[in-house]
Amino acid sequence: MLTLVLGGARSGKSRFAEQCASDSGKPVVYIATATVTDKEMQSRIERHQSHRCIDWLTIEEPIYLADVIQSFSENHFLLIDCLTLWLSNIMFNSKGDFQKSIFEQQITALIKVLESTNHEITLVSNEIGLGVVSVDKNTRRFVDEVGLLHQQISQSADRVVLMTAGLPQILK
Repeated sequence: MLTLVLGGARSGKSRFAEQCASDSGKPVVYIATATVTDKEMQSRIERHQSHRCIDWLTIEEPIYLADVIQSFSENHFLLIDCLTLWLSNIMFNSKGDFQKSIFEQQITALIKVLESTNHEITLVSNEIGLGVVSVDKNTRRFVDEVGLLHQQISQSADRVVLMTAGLPQILK
């Protein structure tokens, strides 16, 4: 079962995904993609950590998601939070330079593993393409790539959920 949970900031995406993980009855592996970039991001990460069940295994992996997914047996529930941070991590290095080779390799690897796996996986991601078009070319590219990634994953997903104001809307 592959589930993609989309929504805006503070829409309830992670809470919904965490409830799905708890309800699964399987051992949960929480794959966190965030990296600490400043004090505010550290606070966000700590808030997310405080909501996780104590018996869940947490793996912090900002880039190599496909490798982590493949390293677990199918009797686990994998919760990946979040794809937008992951995409940012693989698109740009610390200087903001686009990393084309890493980007293409990791996107291809993730899509391949998601299409071929029998794992129960829930992926959390921000739906960011609903606003105005940015004047910044890197931001436009990022928004475009997130949208394309969501489209690719939703094709093979069993379920796609859009969260709005804490309410799940089942799209697929």
